[in-house]
Amino acid sequence: MDTSITARSSRPAHADTRISPGPKSGAPAPGPGVPPSPQARIAASDRVPGPVWVIAAVFVAAELAVSSRYGFMQDELYFLVAGHHLAFGYVDQPPLAPLLTRITDLAGVSPTAIRILPALAGGVIVVAAAALAALFGAGRPGRVLAALTTACAPVLLAAAHYANTTPLDLLAWALVLLCVARALLRDRPRWWLGAGLAAGLGLEADNLVALLILALAVGILLGRHRPVLRTKWPWLAAGVAAAIWAPNLAWEAAHGWPQLAMASALHHENSSPADYLAGLPAQLLYPGLLVIPLLVAGFGRLWRNPELRFLAVAVTLVVIYVLAWVPGKGYYTDGMMPAVLAAGSVSAERWIARARRPGLRRGVVLAAPLVGMAVLLPYILPVLPVGALHRVAHVQQDAATMTDTVGWPQLTRAVAAQDAALARAGQAPTSVFAGYYGEAAALQVLGSGDRLPPVLSGQNAYWMWGPGQASDRTVLVVDALSQLRPYFASCRRLTTFYAPDQVPNDWTGLQIGVCTGPAASWRTLWPHLKQYE
Repeated sequence: MDTSITARSSRPAHADTRISPGPKSGAPAPGPGVPPSPQARIAASDRVPGPVWVIAAVFVAAELAVSSRYGFMQDELYFLVAGHHLAFGYVDQPPLAPLLTRITDLAGVSPTAIRILPALAGGVIVVAAAALAALFGAGRPGRVLAALTTACAPVLLAAAHYANTTPLDLLAWALVLLCVARALLRDRPRWWLGAGLAAGLGLEADNLVALLILALAVGILLGRHRPVLRTKWPWLAAGVAAAIWAPNLAWEAAHGWPQLAMASALHHENSSPADYLAGLPAQLLYPGLLVIPLLVAGFGRLWRNPELRFLAVAVTLVVIYVLAWVPGKGYYTDGMMPAVLAAGSVSAERWIARARRPGLRRGVVLAAPLVGMAVLLPYILPVLPVGALHRVAHVQQDAATMTDTVGWPQLTRAVAAQDAALARAGQAPTSVFAGYYGEAAALQVLGSGDRLPPVLSGQNAYWMWGPGQASDRTVLVVDALSQLRPYFASCRRLTTFYAPDQVPNDWTGLQIGVCTGPAASWRTLWPHLKQYE
């Protein structure tokens, strides 16, 4: 892989003309013997170099190589079930992720099958970072550096491993940023339509894309690109995005806007004093500790360059919003990461070119993301033996997410064993009630061969799906005895489940019990069991 950063590029290091707009779409072609204009040469030089594609391919291959280790993540199990309840919306997310999970599920119920698309999304984001670096003025070395730092970013490595909304959200942000930047910096107005398509699909995956759209709109309004708002193209893009998003908005309106309640719950869960104190450091650390200088340099370049200042405004607004509203979700800002790293790569390329001994600087710049990734890899991808996880799970949030993928088959077998024991005792359960959607989904997806009774939960979309025709005469209860005890004459613990190999995750220490003597039917009790979180 040729990832070297050379001291010189084909253009002078100080030249910054690549961010100039290209020729108008209707401009006549130069006649015979007339050299192409500088703008035409710039547009032709925006291509992504070969090493970037190699880096993206290695990224995808590495993600898929470890995709079958450990097990499903709770959201993946949840989306597998939601895919069998297809709708234009859900309580806690738009419809695209469950739909894609349902499609990939056709290849078989396995972590690898449903993780193919997230891995590919990560690869596209890597390429998009290099393409943004080209638009910002980077030569071949800077474009390769932008791809490398993006591919090594812990937040992207972790996100592209799981089939939930995050990789789709990050992909949408990267594509919207790329299309808008190309439309503005190269005067290619039709790229606005690509931005609208990416934004619309992104909104069908995660409503957080609306924050990006608003931030970009403010950035353009306050900067030198404001005249573009007097053309039809941004408004056509908005129309495309709105048309794609409309079915989900209609569903939300018809069901009382449940995602507003979810947003409020998310705010309360992620706005403790500790969250506020750690908010900004977390935003800086997710792309990687050793690339913080590159992030700072990129942010500064976006502000200093008038052509790019609309992105600086957008980044600032996104950071402020996350710090003010959900500081505990620092990775919500990482949709802007490819643009900031791309700008930083331009600065790094020129910093290297100015050195008397560029080899040393080149080595430092290349080593930073690789070393940072190597140190954190055991905490973000399943590369360690399961038995070693208890030594790393307490270190950071990504490791905690990874440990949560351990133990689902064992939990399912433990519940099935209690179901069989109660049946032998003449007290066969007529339904199973789980306190958390991940537990309910695991029992449905992994417990189909155990012939468990109907599985219910009061959390999020499970509450909206309702109890159906399930009976509440004898309820096998997983992690919800305290929730059901007020509504049943008798609730008792049967056993406690512990995750294997002493893995400290959210599914260890769960009480499995049984409740009998309901005070009313499920349908009567159901409004009291609602949990949105």
